[in-house]
Amino acid sequence: SVLLLHLLLLLLITPLFLDHFFSPVAYMQTNYLIVDLFLERVKTQPHKPFIRFKEETFTYQDADVHSNKAARAFLQSGAVREGDTVALFLANEPLFPWLWLGLVKIGCSAAFLNYNIRSKSLLHCFSCSGAKTLVAGEELQDAVEEVLPSLLEQQVTVFILTDRCKIAGVQSFQDKMKQASSEPLSKELRSNLTLQSPAAYIYTSGTTGLPKAVAVSHAKLWGYCLIMALTGVTSEDVVYNSLPLYHSAGFLGLMAGIERGMTVVLRSKFSASQFWDDCRKYDVTVVQYIGEIVRYLCNQPQKPNDRNHKVRLALGNGLRADVWKDFTRRFGNIEVREFYGATEGNLAMLNYSGKMGAVGRDYFLHKWLFPYALIKFDIEKGEPVRDSSGFCVEVAKGEPGLMVTKILASAPFSGYAGDLGQTEKKKLRDVFTKGDVYFNTGDLLRIDKDNFMYFQDRTGDTFRWKGENVATNEVADVVSVADSIEEANVYGVEVPGHEGRIGMAAVNLRDGQKFDSTAVFHQVEHFLPSYARPRFIRIQGSMDVTGTFKYQKVKLVKEGFNPNEIKDPLYILDEKEKNYIPLTPDIFDSILAGKIKI
Repeated sequence: SVLLLHLLLLLLITPLFLDHFFSPVAYMQTNYLIVDLFLERVKTQPHKPFIRFKEETFTYQDADVHSNKAARAFLQSGAVREGDTVALFLANEPLFPWLWLGLVKIGCSAAFLNYNIRSKSLLHCFSCSGAKTLVAGEELQDAVEEVLPSLLEQQVTVFILTDRCKIAGVQSFQDKMKQASSEPLSKELRSNLTLQSPAAYIYTSGTTGLPKAVAVSHAKLWGYCLIMALTGVTSEDVVYNSLPLYHSAGFLGLMAGIERGMTVVLRSKFSASQFWDDCRKYDVTVVQYIGEIVRYLCNQPQKPNDRNHKVRLALGNGLRADVWKDFTRRFGNIEVREFYGATEGNLAMLNYSGKMGAVGRDYFLHKWLFPYALIKFDIEKGEPVRDSSGFCVEVAKGEPGLMVTKILASAPFSGYAGDLGQTEKKKLRDVFTKGDVYFNTGDLLRIDKDNFMYFQDRTGDTFRWKGENVATNEVADVVSVADSIEEANVYGVEVPGHEGRIGMAAVNLRDGQKFDSTAVFHQVEHFLPSYARPRFIRIQGSMDVTGTFKYQKVKLVKEGFNPNEIKDPLYILDEKEKNYIPLTPDIFDSILAGKIKI
């Protein structure tokens, strides 16, 4: 019976279960979307708190009123029409759900821009969404002004979330919302939407290149909701969400809040020092995490009230087993539910049993209905290993392998908006039989003797730091612009005690030039978000390349940043000095001892 229960729970998070559970025929006919369920919540529990943010509380009815005003402000501006996509460029705040709900109410979708991106990356992300309207938070006005000439040249309508705006070519938006009617909008305005319509565009680096826009359908939003529903969350719970709403993990919490009919506590940005105080303040029972968040919490000084809270469940991904153990030992008997999936992926897994460190479990029936496999991968060549017949080879139990998932009608891979080339790169063909097609997750996983699955590492030209995917090619492009740099090879290196990998750039200098550390610092500070700035720089005489002129990274990654073993000059980014300073053995030892935070 336990095995059957496990099988059922695994099936619950698959697309097939979505088909059965949500009666697709009826829903396709009635276009039953998350926004429809939200409106039902407004009727049945109008005065229940929906969003709590700082000292403010907004009920479901408040959310309906504000989103109605946002929808009418968009329509009355003349810039937004049915079916359009509007780019949202703002941090976590109540206006985020108001704007998204308002857009869906009028048959539109939103592109969620990472509020850390700037310049070239900002323009790239905006363009690939197909949006012609941008709405930005007041605190991001400088970032918008930097790219404003390009936006205006493309005839983009730009709004800033203020009551007044004196920037030529930019309009204020909050004053328009305040003046707009809060009356309900006709369902006819969204009659163009189906479960397959894009509800949002969420960006991912995948494993290579610049960020790519993934069209998240309204059907997939139901899948987001299921992940939390399967962990036993109810309408009585209060969920704490300090993850960015532009991430699928953060948006998951918001959607699940509507589906469960519960209260969502929003935090503008994660704060390790304020986390538990917030949980106590808002009577939080469920918290969302990424592995880095939990590690930060465990690294905080111990307090007598560490276990004084009502949190019973933590849901997220990327949590290492050792940090998991420290977390529950220190903060109490909190159930941890780790899940695995990708924004653009066609398969999700949930560690519903609480096996420490696992992301799910390998079962025959699950695998039969939605085929996936762990295959041998050549890290140096950056490609799957194939046998004499040209087919991929599954790894043995206990051996790390590349996770690939079969693309089926019941498990589709829609790819990246406006980027057929990158979409095709994520497909592996002729994996086990001629003509089959699999989605390449870019992740290395391992299955143990008890069939539990564990995340091991990422492949390709992306590494993960502070919960963000960093595209090495993008960082290399920025570093290489500095006058003293001829070329840059960017990669991620492990730092003991830290989750993920931190950025490092091996560079060689232009003929006759010395390393201009200050100029390089100002270059990365201006054009890269903090998590993407290389913390270490290694000066090389020449670059090692493969026979096809690709930079060799495996050896560099293994060598890391130890000045005791590397003869090349090494530098470390110093935020206080606003410079790259020499990385000495003493500094290296202080990093390992945790005395220097990076």
